[in-house]
Parts: sequence; C-alpha cells; structure tokens
Amino acid sequence: MLSKPQISYVKSLHQKKFRKQYGQFIVEGLKSITEFMQADYMLIQLFHVPEMASKVAIFPQKIKLNCIDGRELNKISTLNNPQGILAIFQIPEERRLTQDQLKTKFSLVLDAIQDPGNLGTIIRTADWFGIEHIICSPDTADIYNPKVIQATMGSLAHISVHYQVLEQWLPTSGMKVYGALLKGKSIYECGFDVNHGGLLLLGNEGHGIRPELLPYIDHKITIPHFGSAESLNVAIAAAIICAEVRRGNNI
Repeated sequence: MLSKPQISYVKSLHQKKFRKQYGQFIVEGLKSITEFMQADYMLIQLFHVPEMASKVAIFPQKIKLNCIDGRELNKISTLNNPQGILAIFQIPEERRLTQDQLKTKFSLVLDAIQDPGNLGTIIRTADWFGIEHIICSPDTADIYNPKVIQATMGSLAHISVHYQVLEQWLPTSGMKVYGALLKGKSIYECGFDVNHGGLLLLGNEGHGIRPELLPYIDHKITIPHFGSAESLNVAIAAAIICAEVRRGNNI
C-alpha cells in the first residue's frame, strides 16, 4: 500500500518545478516505458497493478517494483484512464549541441510552442522522419511534462531536445534557416538544400514566429493554402514540411 509521502512525491512530479528539483519525470504505459529503458534512461522505480506482473517480470531485478491496486494508481497517475503501469525516470543531463552535430542534416527549431500535445506530436513526427535534433526556445513547453511524454509515445527516447535562447543561438548555428510563415515560397518549390541541411523554424500556435527572429531567416517558406481555413495546426505543419524535406532527400 502506498504511503502518503509516496503519493505526494509521485504527484509532485506532475509539476515542472518538482521535476526540476528532483531531476525526475513520469512515464506511463508499457510501450513508452520500454522505449526509455532501451534508450538507457535510468529507471528509478516502477508502479504496476497485479495484472501487469508478468509484463514487468522481464525488467532487470535491480529495479524497485511496487505492486499497487488500481485505486492507488489512480491517485498518482496523470491520466484519466491509467494504463496499469507508471515509471519514474532520471532526467539526463542535457548534452552540448555543436555545429558538427547539425551539419548536412535537417533539424527542427521551435519558437514558443506552448501546447504540450503539440510539442509531443512534433517530437513523435520528428522521430518518424528521422530528425535527430529539436531546438526549443526557453518558453516552449517542458519536454518532461506528462502530456508531452504521453503524446510522444516513447519517441522522446530517440530524439535530442535542446533549449536555447534563439536570438543568440540562431546566428551562431552555421546553418541556413527555413522559416515557416503564412507568406513565403511554397515548400514544393523552394528546393531544400539536401546537401547541407538546415533548420526548420516553426512559430507559436497563435502568433507564429516572433518578429525578433525574422532577420535570421534565410528562406521564408509556406505550405500552399487552397481552402478557407486561416491556419494549420503547428504539429500538422511540422509533419507536412518534414515529409517534403525527406522527399527531396529521396529517403
């Protein structure tokens, strides 16, 4: 049976300030937990209902397993319908991002993406298209937000995400910047530089790319508009742009 301190500790990780304080985050669902374990994230402890006992038996013996009932899991889960298993992982130290890591590749740059579901979907999309790096402004949602984790479906384990002050970082990146705007050259005509790669810059859900970043855009690009919708969801836009980039790379 979970003690009150245990419940308080796990529930505190629902909030960013405590994730930062403890250096830990929550992952729910067997598939996502397995993805993080296979990517060598450090698993601190795991909570599961009795029905999941046979599934967790394959995990290393050194892992602290807590068999709890469904009512207790409901108390600590971030989901309305928990998946029977919840893990706490150590947040790894952020790796230094270098120009060499970006050369000849396309990476995503996110300016103030604030909806956790959008960020998680973008991370999953990047994983699908083989994008290795995502660079976020400091006011972009926290990648360890449980809603972000859930939306990535384990893909965060395969992607390197970095937070940078974009006004300072973009001029030093050494890469061409393709900025997604409402007015620009069609992505089907702009000709992405497949030999040298580049940065695919996407802006905030409501306001787009901040004016301060516009001077650093080398190529203004847009997804052609044929209907009456005013705009595209940013995660959908990211998927369309990544697909076109990969088509140009013949991948």
